[in-house]
Amino acid sequence: MDSPLDGELVERSLGKKILDYDRDGEAHYGLASAFIKSMRGSDPDAAVYYMTRMLEAGEDPRFVLRRLIIFASEDIGLADPSALQTATAALRAYEVVGLPEGVLPITQATLHLALAPKSNSVLTTYGRARKEVLASGSLPVPKNLLNASTSFDERRGHGAGYRYPHDLGVFAANETYLPEQIAGTTFYVGIEAGEEKELLARRRAPDRASTRAAIDDGVTRSPSAEGGER
Repeated sequence: MDSPLDGELVERSLGKKILDYDRDGEAHYGLASAFIKSMRGSDPDAAVYYMTRMLEAGEDPRFVLRRLIIFASEDIGLADPSALQTATAALRAYEVVGLPEGVLPITQATLHLALAPKSNSVLTTYGRARKEVLASGSLPVPKNLLNASTSFDERRGHGAGYRYPHDLGVFAANETYLPEQIAGTTFYVGIEAGEEKELLARRRAPDRASTRAAIDDGVTRSPSAEGGER
């Protein structure tokens, strides 16, 4: 009668360790969590270690690649916009070359994302906008932003008073774009990290100052709307 397989004997026969991993169990989610947290903490060594643990244990590389793409937007975002390009390019590269060489673009993306400056402003901005949309519902779009594609639309005031930024030479044209009921609400609160610093500087440039003042037609904004909370 054959004896049950001994793990140590199998490992010696295969010449390598048998890695403890269950795609639907604790090991799966534990390694995935450690992988994400290592990148978030900017530790490239730990990130690559957990990435390798998952791949060598038989994890579908696409699972790792999906985590990278999500991370690039959720935890890096505007601080390094090229991170999302790297992550999506890694997925494409893997689909082209397959294994074993496909681990190289995955490793490259992991290193890039771990070393990149971090910002979660994409995540928090969507969260604020979603909270407002769910609270205030389908508010009417300002008439000056509506297209006047017919004479009937023109009579209804669609497009009246819209200022075309290209003609003005500035792209903060003392205009209001949000519905009147929430005008002045701030959803995007950037983080001074990486390339996002430059984007924030643009937003604070002098030609944007007019967007913080009352618009020409006298519409006012509620101070309580500042900061995205109403």
